[in-house]
Amino acid sequence: MQTAAFSINNYRFDKVNIDLSNHKSNDLSLSFNTKGLYLEKDSKFELTFEVKVFNKESKENPFVTVQCIGLFDFENVTNFDEIPNFFYRNSIAILFPYLRAYVSLVTNQANIPAIILPTLNLSHLEGDLKSNTSKR
Repeated sequence: MQTAAFSINNYRFDKVNIDLSNHKSNDLSLSFNTKGLYLEKDSKFELTFEVKVFNKESKENPFVTVQCIGLFDFENVTNFDEIPNFFYRNSIAILFPYLRAYVSLVTNQANIPAIILPTLNLSHLEGDLKSNTSKR
């Protein structure tokens, strides 16, 4: 039984790029990139989560790129191998609403109709995050 508990401690947006000249339609396509860093000394996990928004017909030039870093604290995890599998899926699910809200807020402040990302089940990103996680 996996008894590890975790909570989000903090998050920040460290990269934001919006190029509305590439925004041609409301048919959107999304891509996601995740990577993690387990900080063994502090029993913390740093999740870097990036979303790119494209016009559906063109995946070459995203018109929105936002990267968020979430810092999670663990209880009952003392080394990298003790991170439970469910953490990877759930950490993404916890951080995505912050990304989603930020994209809406920033695009609305640009005096255009807000770009509202759909609510999504991102459990398919779990394997990518796990394989893109290192420790320090």
